[in-house]
Amino acid sequence: MKLDNKIAIVTGAGRGIGKAIALSLAREGAHVVVLSRTLSEIEQTAAEIEALGRRALAVKADVSDREDVNNMVQSAIQEFGKVDILVNIAGIQGPIGSLVENEIDHWIQTIYVNLIGVFLCSRAVLPIMMERRQGKIINLSGGGATSPRPYFSAYGAAKAAVVRLTETLAEEVKEYNIQVNVIAPGTVNTRMLEEVLAAGGATGDKPRAGAIPQLQSAGGSPEKAAALAVFLASDESDGLSGRLISAVWDNWQAVPAYIEEIMSSDIFTLRRVVR
Repeated sequence: MKLDNKIAIVTGAGRGIGKAIALSLAREGAHVVVLSRTLSEIEQTAAEIEALGRRALAVKADVSDREDVNNMVQSAIQEFGKVDILVNIAGIQGPIGSLVENEIDHWIQTIYVNLIGVFLCSRAVLPIMMERRQGKIINLSGGGATSPRPYFSAYGAAKAAVVRLTETLAEEVKEYNIQVNVIAPGTVNTRMLEEVLAAGGATGDKPRAGAIPQLQSAGGSPEKAAALAVFLASDESDGLSGRLISAVWDNWQAVPAYIEEIMSSDIFTLRRVVR
């Protein structure tokens, strides 16, 4: 097993990509702390992890609440004694529509959950990882991170910031043998996608109804994101850090043979293009 007896924390693990990643980590031997604001969902995820023969701890918490996050990490340490892997998946879609029409508190809440949540969880586990001089942090990108996404300004801004935070943090902790990477999952048929489709005219996209089948069957899936997460959490990805990798479009299975080349270039990063 690639992750035998590793201890992982997965936020947003009650459904969708987060649940798929939590289960995939468990299948590879990890014990998993699952986190969500909905206790019934993570209790179900925990039960499925335990059915795989792994230990699980379900913690109800809000990633944008620093006290919740700190208590969650303390619970993980009390239960398992260490944290090897952090996977930041928890997120919300946020307001959909023109920025000038977005409800201000909802816009700010999106930044708190999707960006500040990543910061708080990472900050809480880093002292543990730094003391042990090893660790893996995996973040989640999304639509609007690498190109403009009109009518999703809060979500896109937060996800772009997560990518840059990933690169920055990777540089700060590289001397501690901690790798930090971010997954671009592609369009995935989750509750967030249902919210987008239900928004209809708020996106300014009149042909959206006709695009529903294509969106729902697009290349992304929770399983593809989970497979990439297992790779990034495992020793196979040692040395790879500060990179944005697509679960759909990048041939990440070939990456181990080219890690040194990748790390000496701007491959899989956000950069300004100059002609």
